[in-house]
Amino acid sequence: MIQSLALNPIAFHLGGIEVHWYGIIIASAVLLAVFLATREGSRRGIDPDNIYDMILWALPAALICARLYYVIFEWGYYSKHLDEIIRIWDGGIAIYGSLIGALAVIIWYCRKHFISVWLMLDVAAPTVILAQAIGRWGNFMNQEAFGQVTTLKFLQGLHLPEWIINQMNITGMYRQPTFLYESVWSLLGFVVLMTLRHNPHLFKQGEVFLTYVAWYSFGRFFVEGMRTDSLMLGGLRISQILSVILFIGAIGVFIYRRRKRQPWYLTGTTNDD
Repeated sequence: MIQSLALNPIAFHLGGIEVHWYGIIIASAVLLAVFLATREGSRRGIDPDNIYDMILWALPAALICARLYYVIFEWGYYSKHLDEIIRIWDGGIAIYGSLIGALAVIIWYCRKHFISVWLMLDVAAPTVILAQAIGRWGNFMNQEAFGQVTTLKFLQGLHLPEWIINQMNITGMYRQPTFLYESVWSLLGFVVLMTLRHNPHLFKQGEVFLTYVAWYSFGRFFVEGMRTDSLMLGGLRISQILSVILFIGAIGVFIYRRRKRQPWYLTGTTNDD
């Protein structure tokens, strides 16, 4: 049996409360995303107060939807453990659920305050994918979102530091670090989106966001196929189904917007197309 040298998921104790690394990492990722979004928003003419106000609505919606998404598709378990539904600090939130919740709030808020939805989404997209890259390390600390059984030799062949390899020893077997694959893919996506955002003469408003959707869903499809804890529906991986839909949808909208000068979904400013 391989000896496990896993890291402690508890960062410290505050009185009788256990503070988890998972929560610290997720909170840090969100704070960084908000900071970067307000800076870019100010540069693009969006009042920072609007972003802060929107975040006050978007964060709770994202968290609730992320948990609901997970619980709904794992209802067979949670129906028998109702007291565990609120235990988000143990993991069990779905990124796609959080994105759906946050997107709904952004659309609602921007329409209410006459802000271009596409502009706001372009501002948010790079910061969101960076937060996703960071947030996956919360899964690492919880030893979740891992892949199939692999070998020590394979992990060493990836030139990973020993502390990552040790953390991938789960229940006595080494696992594929799928959290790391998605984190790296998201980090590369951040670089791509930042490059696109600083070339406005090549890309129309809204296309940074559409690129984000296509980029993330493309990578997530393949990473999800390697995971062992996927949410399932009728024998199919839900995240893979959604990834295909989002990828095709993003590409389709991108092409449609390029062909139509005034698409039906334009909102806010007159330069959205």
